[in-house]
Amino acid sequence: MFNSDPSLKNKHPKLSKEIMIMVEKNNLVMAIKTLAADENISMDAAKERIDDYENSLKIKQQQKLTKIANKQGIPNEAISFDRKPELREDTGVLVKDKVKTTQSEQGFKSLQSGVESKLGDIGYKQPLIPYWFKRVLVIAIVMIGMFWILWRVFG
Repeated sequence: MFNSDPSLKNKHPKLSKEIMIMVEKNNLVMAIKTLAADENISMDAAKERIDDYENSLKIKQQQKLTKIANKQGIPNEAISFDRKPELREDTGVLVKDKVKTTQSEQGFKSLQSGVESKLGDIGYKQPLIPYWFKRVLVIAIVMIGMFWILWRVFG
């Protein structure tokens, strides 16, 4: 569209490439100082422009994540950006031997159960004897054999 009034230019012109990189790397103080020095504006005006750019950048990132989540079938409630994930507390009967787990332990347990369910879905069956145990057993047998041979030769 044609803008008939030239005094109504864009309120915040586009930032330079180097300032955008500083903002993306969270080097905000340097970005504000550089913008203020480059365009001879006050620090407050530079901060306002950088805040606007940072907000628009966050909105674009949220839109990209939402688009990716929708393609993968993840519901929008699962990718909320403004709140922490809710933790479920068991309020059932107290058991004497039950130990309350921390958030990191709960995260690990949920990860472990997720991996086990994925492996179960693809039909993977865990071996009866782990691979590392087979290796250690072979090394031990070789060492016993070498000891027995050396015992016979020198003993």
